[in-house]
Amino acid sequence: MKADTLRRLNRTRAAREAAVLITEVGSGAERLVLESDGYSDDPLRDEIEARLASGASGMIATDEGEVFLTVSLPPPRLIVIGAVHISQALAPMAGLAGFDMTIVDPRTAFATSERFPDVRLIAEWPDTAIAGIGLDRFTALAALTHDPKIDDGAIIAALQAECFYVGALGSRKTHARRLERLRAASVADAALARIRAPIGLDIGARSPAEIAVAILAQVIESLRHRSVVAAAGQ
Repeated sequence: MKADTLRRLNRTRAAREAAVLITEVGSGAERLVLESDGYSDDPLRDEIEARLASGASGMIATDEGEVFLTVSLPPPRLIVIGAVHISQALAPMAGLAGFDMTIVDPRTAFATSERFPDVRLIAEWPDTAIAGIGLDRFTALAALTHDPKIDDGAIIAALQAECFYVGALGSRKTHARRLERLRAASVADAALARIRAPIGLDIGARSPAEIAVAILAQVIESLRHRSVVAAAGQ
């Protein structure tokens, strides 16, 4: 890899941006395609889009010869609003699945290291905590407190940042009231439609651990079916 390409790739990784390094096997010529820059006019557009969605690198044959596509995706993050029982079950599962998990809850009686020994805890209001974390399209957010004062601002921030997953705990009736509040806060219906609520895949989950499984499965599903069309200049 050329030094200039490596520097660009390192900057991309530091900025948590997705990229594909395309290398011509025969000549060694290389170019770096950033998802954020768009690639709608690229001759390998469809292949790039598929690779960015799957995260899989690999060789393909083209009219000009074989090329290798090396995919660089930021590690996925899971931000959980609420240091609740579901979060306690979700934390070890998320770690095993490869997610960097952070729990945000201003209620210091809940957000304790004794309850969450191996998880990053931020005992602040989400508005303050999220500003420091920085959300992006490789971040999932799950709002689990049932408290609008804590959950709503975080959900709005996640929608604005185009997080690949935004889920919220609560019944359909609870979510309907949530939608009313968010509309009143000028959140567009298209953005509201992205909220997964009731949260988690419908597997009949009842216990906190089962709900955690349903949430994590839905987060993984969203990650693996992450849309990259908008970044492709559509």
